Amino acid sequence: MKKPILLASLFFTFLLVGFYAKNAMQWRMVTGTNEPVPRHENAFAQVGDKLFLLGGRNKLFVEAYDLKKQSWEKMAEAPLEMHHFQAITFKNEIYVLGALTGKYPHETPIPRIYIFNPQQNKWRAGAEIPENRRRGSAGTTVYGNKIYLVGGITDGHWDGHVTWFDEYDPATDKWRILPEAPRARDHVSVAVANGQMVVAGGRLSTAKIGKVLDLTVPEVDIYDFKSNKWRTLPAAQNIPTQRAGNSAVALGSKIIIIGGESPQKLAHNQTEAFDVKTQTWSTLTPLQTGRHGTGAVVYKNKVYTAAGSANQGGGPELNTMEVLE
Repeated sequence: MKKPILLASLFFTFLLVGFYAKNAMQWRMVTGTNEPVPRHENAFAQVGDKLFLLGGRNKLFVEAYDLKKQSWEKMAEAPLEMHHFQAITFKNEIYVLGALTGKYPHETPIPRIYIFNPQQNKWRAGAEIPENRRRGSAGTTVYGNKIYLVGGITDGHWDGHVTWFDEYDPATDKWRILPEAPRARDHVSVAVANGQMVVAGGRLSTAKIGKVLDLTVPEVDIYDFKSNKWRTLPAAQNIPTQRAGNSAVALGSKIIIIGGESPQKLAHNQTEAFDVKTQTWSTLTPLQTGRHGTGAVVYKNKVYTAAGSANQGGGPELNTMEVLE
């Protein structure tokens, strides 16, 4: 009687595997009634039921995707060329800080915050960034009604990587210098889960010595907002796929790292997740199109990303959008 039991067990296992494979999170292309313009080194943000593409190389207008109408709408032009930044949403507005402007390889940090109000379809100039803390290509996030800026580079892709970690309080317009990160990195995005900011990916862009893409950072640094302390994970928990120009979002207790670039020609399609509870990495399904130099957002437990570049460096620029669901 053992053989029928074994066969039944194998059949049940096969059904389970098929069920989980079918129901695992998968990336799919989002098709709407129209398309946005191609762009890269842009940011991506969400306010209400709309997703927003902002910035990129050249002075570009904002584009909004209405998730209910499934269509893109052209909105206000940016006040200046802004690129290499991670936009954040704060009280239904989109903040741009830690950004660069100008041409490769000596792009310059934008000296102040810029804020886009989707309801009014208007940009306004915000607070100045302290002169000795200006940099671009930095990671940005919100925690406890304050905005945080970490890492970055002071001289475009040339040199000047920093370990700076700063807090901006929109209520008081005050800046505060926090304990420096364990290591410098630029072309990085960050996210917070369970009060822990995960800094994974990024590189040391150094065109000064012909090493723009090569010096990717393997270590994962975590800042605990409760203890106000940094820690670096053991080497066994380094980011599985080293890359920069990746996107980062929080989904539950996981920080999801999406896409990126490295010395390989094609942009990365890898999607990997770090669980701050279990302190472990997992591999998710890859993007349908590898991309770097853009952002990602979470809306109703789905992860969206759009635009970016399909190869290392500047192109081809993309205008497609994918959702992980």
